[in-house]
Amino acid sequence: MNKNVLAKSKFETRQLTIVGLLSAISVTLGLTGYGFIPFPIAHATIMHIPVIIGAIIEGPVVGILVGLMFGVFSMIQNMMTPSVLSFAFMNPLVAILPRVLIGVTAYYTYALLKKCNEPLRIGITAVVGTLTNTVGVLTMIYFLYAERYAQAAKISVSGAAKAIYGVAGLNGSIESAVAVVIIVPVVLAIKKIRGRS
Repeated sequence: MNKNVLAKSKFETRQLTIVGLLSAISVTLGLTGYGFIPFPIAHATIMHIPVIIGAIIEGPVVGILVGLMFGVFSMIQNMMTPSVLSFAFMNPLVAILPRVLIGVTAYYTYALLKKCNEPLRIGITAVVGTLTNTVGVLTMIYFLYAERYAQAAKISVSGAAKAIYGVAGLNGSIESAVAVVIIVPVVLAIKKIRGRS
């Protein structure tokens, strides 16, 4: 067998394995409840963290695939155990699109920050990936479901934007801080182990 074909095959197998592993971690966080920080009208989440790690260590395709699995799981979970905002998360534009974009924004942020020291580079990537999820999901909810969101939150439609972006600010801050604390040491450890092999 040609060496290039063999190397490519091993690379693809490794990528698929990592997609499976990181997707399983994300789903496990969701199923156990450990992936959510509850608030009255929304949940802060850490289920996006495997997506960012995948994008940093293996590239945008892995990040996109793990994000896709996260989004699909989110839709299924909202069908199986409905909550106040489940109507929004049954729409792929809310549940899947922002999660897929996490892999894209995380990878390209990391790629563009080559001049930064590694912990800072990973930390900024963690924040950008997190905000892609938080702001993306809540923006889609606002544009597609402002009126229904207002009814669910028992506020006026005119106050929906303020409420949604207030949630985005609170959730985004908490999720970003948690993401940095987890992602920086995990990615540094993975890179150190890979450097030895």
